[in-house]
Amino acid sequence: MTIIFNGNNYKYELESVVKLFFPAQLFTLLYDVRDADGDLCFSRLKAGKSKTYLFVLVRLGDKTTRLSTKVDNDIHDYRKACELELSRLLFLCLNKLTGITPEWGLITGVRPVKRVNKMIKTGLPDDSIKKQLEKKYLVAKDKINLAIITANTQKEILGTLKDGSFSLYVSIPFCPTRCSYCSFVSQAIDNVMGIIPQYIDNLCEELKYTAEIAHKLNLKLDTIYFGGGTPTSINEYQLEKLMKTVSSSFDLSSLREYTVEAGRADTITKEKLEVIKANKATRISINPQTLNDDVLKAIGRNHTAQQVFESYELARKIGFYNINMDLIAGLPTDTIESFENTIDSVVGLSPESITVHTLSIKRAADLNRSDKNVLRNPAPAMIAYSSRILLNNGYLPYYLYRQKNTVGNLENTGYSKKGFESLYNIYIMEEVQSIIATGAGASTKLILKDKMDRIFNYKHPLEYNNHFDLMIQKKDAIIDFYNRKGINEKE
Repeated sequence: MTIIFNGNNYKYELESVVKLFFPAQLFTLLYDVRDADGDLCFSRLKAGKSKTYLFVLVRLGDKTTRLSTKVDNDIHDYRKACELELSRLLFLCLNKLTGITPEWGLITGVRPVKRVNKMIKTGLPDDSIKKQLEKKYLVAKDKINLAIITANTQKEILGTLKDGSFSLYVSIPFCPTRCSYCSFVSQAIDNVMGIIPQYIDNLCEELKYTAEIAHKLNLKLDTIYFGGGTPTSINEYQLEKLMKTVSSSFDLSSLREYTVEAGRADTITKEKLEVIKANKATRISINPQTLNDDVLKAIGRNHTAQQVFESYELARKIGFYNINMDLIAGLPTDTIESFENTIDSVVGLSPESITVHTLSIKRAADLNRSDKNVLRNPAPAMIAYSSRILLNNGYLPYYLYRQKNTVGNLENTGYSKKGFESLYNIYIMEEVQSIIATGAGASTKLILKDKMDRIFNYKHPLEYNNHFDLMIQKKDAIIDFYNRKGINEKE
């Protein structure tokens, strides 16, 4: 498909609208021309003396539709108004020709709840927010309600955030095998056994250096999150070494949450859970994704649903009272009935939180290269069922985000029982707190008032090891950021 921008350069937003209807596709982008061969989306902006005229035409096969409107030249935030109106016209044209109605409407970004939180801060009541999302942004009523409930769940938690606090992310980018849907920087552990000891040593050094920086800047550690990959892919001795480095290097006196993703059942052992418990982690994740053995096999997981139940029971016996479980709607070979059984079974276990993801096919995922029909699946019905069941069983949505190329243009939502919302997940998604990240593939996000900056670690473990000295130097940018924003180093 060709996307034509005539008299405008709203590339990002208009291309994002087209991707709502044609995910995981590449487009030809043209500027100022009026026509091209084949399917196309044409947008035109022409400014007059007092008004600007906007026009959109969409051609798919032998069908064509067009819409137009105009905006006043002196309207507040003229550029954004033109962008929004062109997006609306394009959305409506594509909706008419395809019959597809993306439920999030024109909200194409990763963080739809962030928009709602901004509306709440201006004093808008829920009814006014609902009306604006429905009329202005074409969002479906179910998604409006989900976003508002999520924002209201977050409200009290966001109010507890203290100035000068930060969260620490520790990346362990290894897994027993690579799942077919995965696009994370994670590697099958059998292929990289030789580099893991050096990786652990280097990560410990990075943690120590990061702690020194936090001390210099008088930053207070609020939450810790061990993610991956699957952190429990490494052995219990390596895991303990990392956790002890954290506790001996950082001041944990202000710590409110400590999460370790135990992840896959084929990596969870009594010894590893005991290490996690002994080192003061307060929250773990046990992530089955599905409880259908055939689906587990189809996505490349070498464990069974029974192993998930056994891992969960073991974690309870060892004394974990804050457990999250991750699920994915839309996995290959999964059915509505199978997914409903997974939801019902997990709810029956009564974990403190349940995160429901929608399958997202990234370019780096094996599944994207092997099955182009994967986007045609019952994920919308699965997501609707999970939302209904979880709400009926006392789980409230507390954070929500969307990814590119997600099946059905749907969302990932974290649900929890009252009082078990993950602070880290809320803060990183709403971009209200600095997240200082360590390890391969990790991305530090520095936030201070309305300022934001990022620091990217080397992506792959081997690259991280080979260029570790240069990688450590990247951490000095944290000091530069805070000093540049007016916070002096601690005397």
